[in-house]
Amino acid sequence: MERADYDRYTAAFNARDYDAVFDFYADNPRLAFFGVEIASREDLKRFYGFLHQYVRETVTVERFAASDELAAVEGIVRVEGIRDLDAATLEANGYGQLFPIRVGEVQEMRQYIHYHLRGGKITSVGCAIV
Repeated sequence: MERADYDRYTAAFNARDYDAVFDFYADNPRLAFFGVEIASREDLKRFYGFLHQYVRETVTVERFAASDELAAVEGIVRVEGIRDLDAATLEANGYGQLFPIRVGEVQEMRQYIHYHLRGGKITSVGCAIV
């Protein structure tokens, strides 16, 4: 994966084009972050379709490095509440491990994201927040 590829991936994510995002993934990928596990196109659409009803989320890449087997990204993920999302709603949808957010509230998180690659496609994703 080259930086231009990742820029297309980020642009698709920021545009909420989940099918285009998932096209960067290999068959049967494993995404795990903050207690959320995604292993299919449907999982990705379900999770982000739910979350993005309540927040506007954007990724800004600050650093990028890649080899044939790994892409490493450091960046800022900005989450802004566009509808109140309370703990009960998160729990009812299976995402009780995430934090509630209110309209207008902004959370900016520095994230370190590792993408394992095979044949230019993402096979797994791991993420850490600082």
